[in-house]
Amino acid sequence: MKIRFLAAGATVAAAALALSACSPGAEPAPTPTDADKPYAGTVLQYWATNQGSSLDNDVEILQPELDKFEELTGIKVELEVIPWSDMTNNTLAAAVSGQGPDVVNIGNTNATTLNTTGAFLPFAGEDLAAIGGAEKFYESAWETTGPAGVDPTSIPLYSQVYGLFYNLALFEEAGLEPPTTWEELLAAAEELTDADAGTWGIVAPAGTVNVAMHIQYIFANQAGGSPFTADGEPDFVTDENVEGVRQYLDLMATQKVMNPSNAQYTDGGQATADFAGGKIGMYMAQTGNVNALRANGMEPTEYGVVPVPAPRGSDQVGSFIAGTNISIFEFSKNKEAALEFVKFMTSPEESEILNKAYGTLPPVRDVPATAFEAYPELMDMWTEILADYAIPMAQVPTVSAYQANVGGGVVGLFGNAATGSTITDDDIRAMLTEAQQKMATG
Repeated sequence: MKIRFLAAGATVAAAALALSACSPGAEPAPTPTDADKPYAGTVLQYWATNQGSSLDNDVEILQPELDKFEELTGIKVELEVIPWSDMTNNTLAAAVSGQGPDVVNIGNTNATTLNTTGAFLPFAGEDLAAIGGAEKFYESAWETTGPAGVDPTSIPLYSQVYGLFYNLALFEEAGLEPPTTWEELLAAAEELTDADAGTWGIVAPAGTVNVAMHIQYIFANQAGGSPFTADGEPDFVTDENVEGVRQYLDLMATQKVMNPSNAQYTDGGQATADFAGGKIGMYMAQTGNVNALRANGMEPTEYGVVPVPAPRGSDQVGSFIAGTNISIFEFSKNKEAALEFVKFMTSPEESEILNKAYGTLPPVRDVPATAFEAYPELMDMWTEILADYAIPMAQVPTVSAYQANVGGGVVGLFGNAATGSTITDDDIRAMLTEAQQKMATG
């Protein structure tokens, strides 16, 4: 089954590669005057997510743009880059305490959860108009801001999907074709694995909670299930959800095509560095990994990308619609300046600059995806994944708790597998049962 969900937005994104950011004869922008800077002297606090190859890399990318914003508006932005492993807890703590930054990035999987806290400014009416309105974003990107009919409290900033990266040299040397089914992936991984030589079929940040949730969600949907009922209630203890955990865990536990040390990888950077080292066959990662790999010395000419394969006869789900949104805390005393900042960060010019720097897909209409302009085959593949293999993440308030409880449970099972423990289906069911009980007790 092919899933047609993002075809229109994805096609436009691909076509946008042929566009230039501005015409050669365009007039330069006028120099701002004091009248154009009504909020000059305001200082905003901004928590940015770690999108680059390191926290320092994010500062290198973002600081010149923040300096540009200050020159244009007189508004100074003080930047703090937060690792993904800390971002959700830090943001929720700020939401509860009322103490935190003016503006914050969030993973779009948490958009609905954070919307329900009441701690964030709704983008509606004049506030939505102030940042350019919903119509400036691709529909697919806008759908990540929360359920239909609810005023969103986050705005799309960077769009991503998952794909299966594979090492071209290792595949060619072994006479392998890129896998189109999960069975083919396992066969290729077994062929490539030589633990004594330090070569492994696949790598994963198996100690990373949010990635564990992402992969379990994708695999459970491949099996025809979901962690939530149609009315949004947690429904973790099902055969499909057990299979979603089993499929991921068995790469280490039974197939033994993943290095047990991956259980200690608490962020994507460690797995990315391993794959870039040239001795790993495959890696399931998001679009932005392109730039992270380049930062680790691996160019797009050295790998290919295909949709994450599903088992034969399963639904062809290869990703959810991933990405990063930007929000304003309701407690900010600098609302107008914060709206100016969000408008700037999601302007066509900045959307192109930032998404190019991070190797992500611009969520703003008609902005060229110039991160991939030199690699049209790669752009075509990301477009195909968006159009044919991507599904929405469940738009329910408890997604963040699902991430913490099920994602954390999967990480715990990987820790057991790394020590050589046998993980049974009953063990997985017990973990899912405990995770669901935690949801019920808050």
